[in-house]
Amino acid sequence: MAENRDAHWFAEKLNDRTIRGIALETRALIRAGTLTVGTKLPPIRDLAFALGVSPATISEAWSELRRQNIISGRGRNGTWVSGDRFVAKPNRLGSSGNYGEGILNLTAAVPDVRLLPPLAQAMAYGASAENLNSYERNRILPELEEEVRKAWPYEPEAFLATNGGYNAVYTLVHALLPPGASVAIENPTGMRLLDILEDRGVRIIPVECDGEGPLPSALEAALKARPAAFIFQPRLHSVTGQSVSRARLGALAGVLKEVDTLIVEDDGTGDISAAPRHSLGAHFPNRVIHILSFSKTHGPDLRLAVLSSSRAIVEQIQSYRSFSAGWTSRILQGATAWLLRDPSTQESIAQARTIYHSRRAHLVSALQQRGVEAVHGEGLCAWVPVSSEPFAMVTLAAHGIAVHPGAKFSNLPTRHLRIATATLSDRYEKVADSIALAAST
Repeated sequence: MAENRDAHWFAEKLNDRTIRGIALETRALIRAGTLTVGTKLPPIRDLAFALGVSPATISEAWSELRRQNIISGRGRNGTWVSGDRFVAKPNRLGSSGNYGEGILNLTAAVPDVRLLPPLAQAMAYGASAENLNSYERNRILPELEEEVRKAWPYEPEAFLATNGGYNAVYTLVHALLPPGASVAIENPTGMRLLDILEDRGVRIIPVECDGEGPLPSALEAALKARPAAFIFQPRLHSVTGQSVSRARLGALAGVLKEVDTLIVEDDGTGDISAAPRHSLGAHFPNRVIHILSFSKTHGPDLRLAVLSSSRAIVEQIQSYRSFSAGWTSRILQGATAWLLRDPSTQESIAQARTIYHSRRAHLVSALQQRGVEAVHGEGLCAWVPVSSEPFAMVTLAAHGIAVHPGAKFSNLPTRHLRIATATLSDRYEKVADSIALAAST
């Protein structure tokens, strides 16, 4: 039978007294089984008094958990953990709509399949990979390690092949970070990164950015909360399209040398960016985890990324993987190694990079001509400022255009739209007209 937990019990368990913090930490307690199905939560006023917050703060936190079907009930009958209906899901990604005929869908910042290199020869080669069909849990195929080392931005102790970039982040978060830990992450950031962190029940500390990357002053302020990890995109930001300058990377190194925080570098767009690869790994080889995904450049069905770090950290991550897949398909690793050696594949990626840049630039230029302060950059999408996200979303929907609101990429209030440009090969003027109308109030 489920226990009742009084307000004093909660006061000892909850450290973050904000609305979002209370919701996240309560959710983590439920996910961990500490708060079991059927547990009755204390009255809002009692809990507010014990935590030293207003009743409105508790009410808003509980409302968030009700929206996720984690708790249920209200009023005089009390509130209960309804874990029988609680299913882990990526809330930001899962809230994306399905769009019918006639809708221009600019929500998915994914590669244009027509620009991806062919895989037939690579897969045929991968089918004869070394040690094929062995249950031995190898970290990475030797020939793949040999190829990735050639362009890796620093000299790491160990590599690990994973089933894609987000799989790498998900795995390391579960292997290295306990529920309730704090994580600093650049703001805005990838919505799937936020989904992963929120599912783990960590406290998210946003680090504001400018055109050169995370602001050193914002990172310094975030580090005062002693986060277990700092996650950022060192090469090309997948949301804003901006790149971290070499000078900014050096400034971040200066801030991070004063702490022992784990540093996670997510290079999710890879060679879609023309910017050189760089990393803090040369400064902090024992605590940097550098991730390079091949999904956007070589194909999402390769399901492949490679990460590097110290041997100790790689062993911890690999040990956690033993609960599930254990290793990444040697066929896919061999195919990727073949693609990295293939000159025609490199030409294909260079051509795709040029086309993506052109498509993004066409839309941004058209927006600038209409007075919208979009910024040039690279990648598969544009980050566009608007006066009101709800108004902009409704306006674009009325014009048959679907985009993502900026709120999906941030834990702070935003007034932006994220507009996918990778597959936008025409209609720039029409789209720019609609966005310009939506951007105003």
